[in-house]
Amino acid sequence: RAAVVLQKSLREGFGLTVAEAMWKGRAVIGGNVGGIRHQIEDGANGFLVSSNQDAAERIVRLLKDEKLRGEMGRKARETVRKKFLITRYVEEYLDLFGTFDNNLGLPD
Repeated sequence: RAAVVLQKSLREGFGLTVAEAMWKGRAVIGGNVGGIRHQIEDGANGFLVSSNQDAAERIVRLLKDEKLRGEMGRKARETVRKKFLITRYVEEYLDLFGTFDNNLGLPD
């Protein structure tokens, strides 16, 4: 069980490691690149870093501050629940279909 997860990539697509750690309620430190920036809101549900020094400082901070680690972990899980789970996409499709006008001459 990790207390903190670090994903310090130079290039990254969506980053499943980040999403999985967030879903598990872990504080995540990620490189400020690619899709990681769409997952982590810096300072709220994790930290985005650009240098090894920044990463090291954030790791130490999170390891020393259990309360901050827990808060970020909870927010991280909520981010995944709201933005990346399949149920969110199903809801959006249903909303979209609900906007279609049934005046297209199609049978009910």
